[in-house]
Amino acid sequence: MILYDMIDSGNCYKPRLLMAKLGIPFTRIEVSSHTGETRKADYVAKNPNAMVPLLELDDGRRIAESNAILLYLAEGTRFLPADRYERALAYQWLFFEQYSHEPYIAVRKALLTFPESAKDATPERLALTLERGKKALGVMNKHLEQNAFFAGASYSVADIALFAYTHTAEMGGFQLDAHPAVVEWLKRVETDKRHVPIKWVG
Repeated sequence: MILYDMIDSGNCYKPRLLMAKLGIPFTRIEVSSHTGETRKADYVAKNPNAMVPLLELDDGRRIAESNAILLYLAEGTRFLPADRYERALAYQWLFFEQYSHEPYIAVRKALLTFPESAKDATPERLALTLERGKKALGVMNKHLEQNAFFAGASYSVADIALFAYTHTAEMGGFQLDAHPAVVEWLKRVETDKRHVPIKWVG
C-alpha cells in the first residue's frame, strides 16, 4: 500500500497509527499542504479533493478521508467492534470527531502554529474555535467518566480518531487538565500495545 501523508497532520496520523498496530507494511509519500503539494495536478488527479491522507491499495484503488481509511483497515480486526451496537457507537464518535471536534481543536492548533494560517487567526475565529473545542472536550470527558473507551469496553477506531488531535490540543491553547477523564484516557491509549507517536513514519 501507499499512504500519501503529511507528517504533522493528525488526520494522517490516524492511519499510520492503525497500520503500526496491525503490522501492515506501507510506503509513505509526503504530500504537504503547507507547500501546496496537495494542489498540484498530479496529486489532484489521484484525489480531486486535494487533501491528505490518501491510501492507495495494492491493486491501485484509492481511499480518501482519514476515518474511511480507518474503517477499511480495521475491518475484521479488534479495532472495529463486532457487536452491532458497539460498531454504531464507533461510527457515532467518528462523525463527532469530524463534525464537532476536528474543526475546532485541530483548526485552532493550525491557526496558532502554522505560519500560512496566521492570516486567518482573527480574534473572532480564535474565540469560536476555543469555545467549541472546549465543548467537544467536555462531551468526551463526560463519556469517559463512565467508560474506558469510546465504543464499548475496548480500544477501537473511535479512540484512534479522537486521540489524533486531542493529544496535541494544548498546542491550540486547550487546557487538558480541566478534563481529567480525557487525560486518563490519553494515557490508556498511549499504553495500548504497538502505539507509535505522531512523527512515526514506518
